[in-house]
Amino acid sequence: MGVTEWVTAAAENVAAKVTRGGVADLRPMPRTLIDKGRMRSVYRFAEGNMPASGDPVLLVPPLAAPSLCFDLRRGCSLAEHLVEQGRSTYLVDFGTVSFADRTLGLEHWIDDVLPHTIRAVSRDAGDRPVHVVAWCLGGIMSLLTAADQPGLPIASISTVAAPFDVTAIPLIAPMKPLVDFTQGWILTPAYRLLGGAPRALVKRAFQLSAIDKVVTKPYAILSHLDDADFLAQIEAVDRFTDNMIAYPGRTFGQLYHRFFRANDLAEGTFDLGGRRITLAEVKVPVLIIAGKGDSIAPERAVRHLVDVLDNAAEVEFHACPGGHLGVLAGRGARDTTWKHLDDFLAVHNPMA
Repeated sequence: MGVTEWVTAAAENVAAKVTRGGVADLRPMPRTLIDKGRMRSVYRFAEGNMPASGDPVLLVPPLAAPSLCFDLRRGCSLAEHLVEQGRSTYLVDFGTVSFADRTLGLEHWIDDVLPHTIRAVSRDAGDRPVHVVAWCLGGIMSLLTAADQPGLPIASISTVAAPFDVTAIPLIAPMKPLVDFTQGWILTPAYRLLGGAPRALVKRAFQLSAIDKVVTKPYAILSHLDDADFLAQIEAVDRFTDNMIAYPGRTFGQLYHRFFRANDLAEGTFDLGGRRITLAEVKVPVLIIAGKGDSIAPERAVRHLVDVLDNAAEVEFHACPGGHLGVLAGRGARDTTWKHLDDFLAVHNPMA
């Protein structure tokens, strides 16, 4: 691109920012509410009169992160991508968390929210089996739900950036000996007093996980002022980060003590509500995707899941470029992560 072309493109992008507030198309994909409960709103996506076929695909976000992760912006939305393929696509939104929700534990999602969601999606799609696609903690909860309730109409599970060994997480590993030595008292009083992990803290933790990008962001914007797609992605990620959600107190306590301190998932088991859930009980095909640049769920922490799915019909693993959000919804994910998902669904959920 010549200097004149660069200046013209940059000027157009600056004008869009000033007059329209930005260059990103942040319109959400059209959707219809099909089911609702506490911490659960289930939607069916649609775009115009585009017909859908095949078994339904259910998108499951993690707790504390907005469901925007699956519909980041037009042109970089996994939901849009699946709908444009003609797939019957659904989303569960966990909503916001208040102090009144502080007593909710993971049992609420594994025993109630996800089972009700999966059954509602199956019913709405004509009693067809459901293919779950989940990000981060959403993948962990989906697998635990499938292991605990094998009668659910789940046909396959695809997880993106779901860590199963915290000792492989650089942000956590150095702190774990101190936490073990203090028996967890460092954080326990704080989350009990606050009723959970506030959304501001969750947002800050997400930003710190990519502090290098935060620091270099002004330079990156200036150097890409002519690139509308690059600028649109930054705007969409900023909106996503601004919409982080709090963790309920009891849930945060379980994550802290069982996932972080005890590293239960590394053994493929999890004690919940007086019962032991074993991931070896997952029998459906599983696709596992890790981000090569992910500091929250590094490749080794994600790959460990392969070792604990002893009885899954099939386990497929891929490491793709991108950080924690980027591997799911980054610009490069369109040609990497989404392609692996497309190929996996083409085998296990053909649309013919």
